[in-house]
Amino acid sequence: MDARRLPARHGVLWLLAGFALFRRHPPLATAITFGYLLTVIMVNLIPKIGPFLLPLLLPTLTVMLANGCRAIERGQRFVSETLVVGISAQRAGLARLGGLHLLGSSLLVLGGVALGEPINISDGMDPTEAMALASDLAVILLLASPLLMAFWFAPLLTAWDGISAGKSLFFSFVASWRNWRAFTMYGLVLILVGAILPGLILILAGLISPALLTILSVALRMLLIFVLAPTIVASVYLSYRDVFEAPAKLDE
Repeated sequence: MDARRLPARHGVLWLLAGFALFRRHPPLATAITFGYLLTVIMVNLIPKIGPFLLPLLLPTLTVMLANGCRAIERGQRFVSETLVVGISAQRAGLARLGGLHLLGSSLLVLGGVALGEPINISDGMDPTEAMALASDLAVILLLASPLLMAFWFAPLLTAWDGISAGKSLFFSFVASWRNWRAFTMYGLVLILVGAILPGLILILAGLISPALLTILSVALRMLLIFVLAPTIVASVYLSYRDVFEAPAKLDE
């Protein structure tokens, strides 16, 4: 499997192209993202087995998200079958990926590594705490980076290209390593947009007026949920297309 080696700027282009894809059909892109988030929340709420079941399902959920993004990009009519392309034929491979994801996540947890907390800027939050999210996210990404690299492309390589679970993990890790510059830029931009800028805005708002702080807290939360989250989902699909498929015109 040939993975293109891309320059650092493509990390930014993935996010810009993700936002452009979101703008093509905001309701559908948001619905797909919220469907994913709702599924994650509901699975986690299942007593005792929820946290163990979720890693098993994540590869399949990732493919469903990518199928939705691909349909939006191609302007295809969206039907229920759109989301499950490649899943039935590669059910066993995706199940193996889920098992390996559970194993990897468990090893991180047992090693005392917190795999992450969602960026959450609440009304009662001390504005200075928002700044700490940037450093926390950086530490989480550093410690969990081997797992992220192995699974970033693996579900799509298995579902769309018919590659076995073990090989897809290997190819995903190698492709991520070859494009570490692009992924570093991608992560830095996400930290800037998702944590540092909101934190600075809230700090300034808190200095001006408590009422302004409350209003901006709600507004920023809505932007993160309804715009940034679908953009990130689309950028994951676009990074796969850019690395493994024909050169994508992300500059346009």
